[in-house]
This record gives sequence, C-alpha cells and structure tokens, in this order.
Amino acid sequence: MKLVVLDSIPFNPGDLDWAPMKQLGELVTYEKTTPDQIAERIGDADVVFTNKTKLTAEHFDAAKNLKLVSVLFTGYDAIDTAAARERGITVCNVPGYSTPSVAQVTFAHMLEFTHHVGEHSRGVHGGMWQQKGIFTYWDHPLIELKGKLLVIAGYGSVGKTVAQIAQAFGMRVAALKLSDKPSTDPTIERLSIEDGFKQADFLSLHIPLNEKTTQFVNADRLKLMKPAAFLINTGRGGLIDEQAVADALKNQQIAGYGTDVLSSEPPLPDNPLLDAPNCHITPHIAWASREAAPA
Repeated sequence: MKLVVLDSIPFNPGDLDWAPMKQLGELVTYEKTTPDQIAERIGDADVVFTNKTKLTAEHFDAAKNLKLVSVLFTGYDAIDTAAARERGITVCNVPGYSTPSVAQVTFAHMLEFTHHVGEHSRGVHGGMWQQKGIFTYWDHPLIELKGKLLVIAGYGSVGKTVAQIAQAFGMRVAALKLSDKPSTDPTIERLSIEDGFKQADFLSLHIPLNEKTTQFVNADRLKLMKPAAFLINTGRGGLIDEQAVADALKNQQIAGYGTDVLSSEPPLPDNPLLDAPNCHITPHIAWASREAAPA
C-alpha cells in the first residue's frame, strides 16, 4: 500500500516521527505540492493525506488506486467530496482537536477590540504614558463584554464552546437559525439570519465553507449590522466577501473585523483587508496552540 502526504508543513515541520505510518506501507511525504504536481504525485497512491492542497474530480480520475483521502485538519473545503463519493473514495478528517484553541482565539480578537491591549502596550513602550503625564490614559473607548449580544453562526462544537465562554463573561448569546433542524440547546435563543445580523454586538463565524456558505457575509448583510458591531471569523476566509467587509470598515458600517483566516493564504498583495481600518488579522493560528497541535 502506498501512502502520500501532499503538504506535511505545518502539520509536521520536523518535530514528528513518521515511523508509525511507515509500518502501514510505503510512505512518501512532500512539504508542499503545487496544483500541477498533484496528479503525478498521487497517481499510484492508495491513501492520500492533505491539508490545504485541493483535490478535484480530475485528480481522482488520475489516481486509479485511490481508496482514502484524509484531511490532516478539520473541514472538507479542500476536497470535492461529491466527486470522491461518486468514485467510492472515502474522505475523513480530524474533528474536534482544536476546539478550545479556536474558541480562545475568537476571544483574543474580541478582547483586542474591546480593550486594545496590544495597541496600548505599544503606546506605553513608545513613551505615550509619560507624554500624557497622568496615572492613566486610553486612546479608544473601553468596552465591557458583559451584557453585549454575541450571535454565533454555526452552533457546532466550536460555537458551543464560544457560547460557554461568552456566558462566563456575562454576555447574552444567540445562535443563527441556519436550518430547520430542531435545536439541541433550548437555553440558547435562535435568531433568523436577518435578525441576528441586525441585533448582534458581536457576530462570530463558525460554519463550514461550502457552496451554500461561500460569502455568507456579503454587502447586503453587512448593511444590516449596527455601526458599533464587530465581526469575528475563525472559520474560513471564504465565508465573507472580503471587499464588502473592507468597504464596510472604511464606511464605518461596522466597528471592526477580526479574522484568523483569509480567502487566499498567505494573502495576495491586493487583498482589500490588508489596508482596511479596524481590521485585525492573525495568520491562521487558531488551531495551533501547543495543546492542540500535534506533539
């Protein structure tokens, strides 16, 4: 049996031992794989492991022995799952391993917007406190989370963990009603998409990226939000229309956007969020706490 890993970094930057997998068969690992290299590299593979390298019907047709595709992280947005199903190829991933870490980074963004800890620290190191000449100063309104409404889009494992943390802060919590399925948590209020966008003080995205959720946050929905509201995204970059969010920030339609994910990673030079005001971007690190990451 031949096993192929298409993009071993960052899953294994050199601190993991592949020996256990080698016991299963011939193992070939690649640090990175470009789109034009995929077909050749998986041509005779029985099992393929991938992270962000996208696999399509064309690639599956080039891999006649392929029986299993395993995503090394959460989500299936890198895989044409319908094409895999048609060809009898099993697809799996690793759910749940980073839930606490992702929830924590969600609040890291929220807390940066509400107290601007990093910015105030840089100001102190730059001499601003001495210039003010008094025992305290702040450059932005300081906002308490208590009593604010957090609206969660995607009430799965991460969404539920975010809700629990929010309640500990004294926040009110609601979840968007995204399907007709009955609620599994009657203690959490369900809001329509329109009402959720209108009422949210914070709107946090935790839905998977697929055809139905691509650009879930668009210009029309951003217009529903309060000017004082913040949008947080630790899901996938494609969940938002990045140009629409950049425009909303520039036009002060929303107060801020905090994201750990972009539509293209690393960002393209012309990504509109790179020069948008009140936009905090972290480099897809929500999954990578010491406790969550492979060790």
